[in-house]
Amino acid sequence: MIKIRQHFKKLDWPLIVIALLLVVFGLLSIYSSSLGHSPTGEASGRGDFFNFKKQVIFFGLGLLFMFLLSFLNWRIFRDDPYLILILYVLCLFLLIGLYFFAPEIRGVKSWFRLGPVSMDPIEITRIVLIILLAKYFSVRHIEMYRIRHILLSGLYIFLPAALIFFQPNLGSVLTLFFLWLGVLIISGIKLRHFLILVLCGLLFFILSWTTILKNYQKERILSFVQPQLSDPLKIGWSQRQAKIAIGSGGILGQGFGRGSQTQYGFLSEPQTDFIFAAIAEEFGLIGAGVLLFLYSLLIWRIIKTAFEATSNFPRLFATGLAISIFSQVFINIGMNLGVLPIIGIPLPLLSYGGGSLISILIGLGVLQSIRIH
Repeated sequence: MIKIRQHFKKLDWPLIVIALLLVVFGLLSIYSSSLGHSPTGEASGRGDFFNFKKQVIFFGLGLLFMFLLSFLNWRIFRDDPYLILILYVLCLFLLIGLYFFAPEIRGVKSWFRLGPVSMDPIEITRIVLIILLAKYFSVRHIEMYRIRHILLSGLYIFLPAALIFFQPNLGSVLTLFFLWLGVLIISGIKLRHFLILVLCGLLFFILSWTTILKNYQKERILSFVQPQLSDPLKIGWSQRQAKIAIGSGGILGQGFGRGSQTQYGFLSEPQTDFIFAAIAEEFGLIGAGVLLFLYSLLIWRIIKTAFEATSNFPRLFATGLAISIFSQVFINIGMNLGVLPIIGIPLPLLSYGGGSLISILIGLGVLQSIRIH
């Protein structure tokens, strides 16, 4: 009992509190958007709180995993090559399984359906890749001048990215690419190698546009580049309503459960893709500012762990986790503000979805283990 008490004292409680506040922020928004109102402004009685209840359960499971992983010595990931290899191969099998067992939802196969619960293997794959990249470069950072390390690490990313791309899920592929590129930069990639990678990325995008991208993916990108030409009842509608919701929130917001765009169904996906717009509408500029401040603190606490690390693996893992969270926050809020195309990236710790929430809490659990051990 004394050891357990001492263990909990060593946890990074500021980081945990910040993460909990973000989750509570998300739960409040999911609850609010579950209410549903009639045109007169009164509760319509059609409120469905099933997603809210499931998110509370996901939160409890994620919190349990986070604390359990804090007891695990992080060195097992660095020193046991078979463990991370098994996890990586398992993730590949799960991604392959999506093509055969996952239902098609709006043209995408990204979730396994287990009764009333959907499981997204992409999220846990992202955490496994952060561990894998941290392990790979922790012992090879002094050899970053060798192009083969860049190519081999790129292969580790390419295999799951290709499986995700053909679901098709372009947004998640972009976050994996940013993760890989960020870890490469931290590991000490040469400038000419970096420029070559950027050029290859541009060439791949051009090739994808002509041969791989689906029509709806092209429409999403075109609606961002040329919104005046897009059909307001199709792709451009969601982003336009998100802008209206954010603008109508003003400084103080319309109040909890009173956002007109959210409550009357004008804002699509207010619990997932556009939860930031729903929060900005009901809590205003102040609420959105608090949200961004909490994310800044969260990322800073993670980076602080990287600065304090005494070896490469924890430094690279913490950096990779920070890059992953930052890229998702940046893309999601950019989608809501209309400065980035809609590519279906959840807002970390806030958006409804067990895969994203539990995976990030698992990542924070490994981070706690690094801090303690």
